[in-house]
Amino acid sequence: MRLLIIVTAAAFATVAQAGTLEEVVKHGIVLSAPGVEIEVAYTPDGKFTAAEGQVTGTWRIDGDKFCTTSNFEPAEQCVEYPRDKVSGDSFDVTGPAGTATIKIK
Repeated sequence: MRLLIIVTAAAFATVAQAGTLEEVVKHGIVLSAPGVEIEVAYTPDGKFTAAEGQVTGTWRIDGDKFCTTSNFEPAEQCVEYPRDKVSGDSFDVTGPAGTATIKIK
């Protein structure tokens, strides 16, 4: 459950700064937390799916933050992403549920 909250917070968290945010939404991500990797796919209409469809929700960009809600975390959570990341890059993000590594697919 904690992992799904981390996924929800980080994956649906903030798609920061123009380049990074566009890349995340366009390509999707792989979220890694201790012992687990979860693929997250975003659609242009502000929706996402993760964990093989077990997690679904909405996303939006708020400045340098990527904000999400999901069936596991209905309260909106926003996470700040670093600038200028592209497909293939990995970086850490920290949200309410902890730190996770994000790789842009």
